[in-house]
Amino acid sequence: MNNLLLYALFAVPPLILGLAAQGWLRRTVQRFSVQPLSTGLTGAEVAERILVANGVRDVKIVPAEGALTDHYDPRTKTVALSEPVYGQRSITAAAVAAHEVGHALQHAQAYAPLAFRTAMFPAVAFASNLWIILLLAGFFLQAVGLVWLAIGLYAIAVLFHVVTLPVEFDASRRAGIQMQQLGLASGGEAAGTRKVLTAAASTYVVGALAAISQLVFLVLSTQNR
Repeated sequence: MNNLLLYALFAVPPLILGLAAQGWLRRTVQRFSVQPLSTGLTGAEVAERILVANGVRDVKIVPAEGALTDHYDPRTKTVALSEPVYGQRSITAAAVAAHEVGHALQHAQAYAPLAFRTAMFPAVAFASNLWIILLLAGFFLQAVGLVWLAIGLYAIAVLFHVVTLPVEFDASRRAGIQMQQLGLASGGEAAGTRKVLTAAASTYVVGALAAISQLVFLVLSTQNR
């Protein structure tokens, strides 16, 4: 099997799945962005309620510029909520805010996969910047050793994608529990929250599958050289 056909075999399915996941997420976010939360709380207020209820008082909630920029930074203990989430009073805003606070709860409770992912980050940042350079250099110089070194570095980035899955799934699980236990969402709103979080989780799954597919392609194509 030539490399072009091999590449198509491993690249096209993840690409199609990725587009489908992004479309699903976009439609779901838009749908529940116009459905107000009955409590009238903003995303930032939902985040604050969950943190206080769990006794986590050393985490800051700050606005972040742009959309889809929501994240939790364990280094600064900061929950950053994007503009459509921080001040909005929708089901989507509540779901995203609760999910990011889920990461803060993981950190406070020393959740092992989050600690492992955080510890991996410097190595992943290094590998992500270097592997493609080594790969191209290896192909250009016909140096198989460099190609395998590049693949090894890329494997670190792939591992990061895989480790991210339980971290994200657990944060969404915690978000759902907190929304229910604290009465932050009614039955129908809780269902909407789950739909938003499930759609978001699908993008992480597809991202991991795409990374694994590319790694397998690189290994097979190098072995065939």
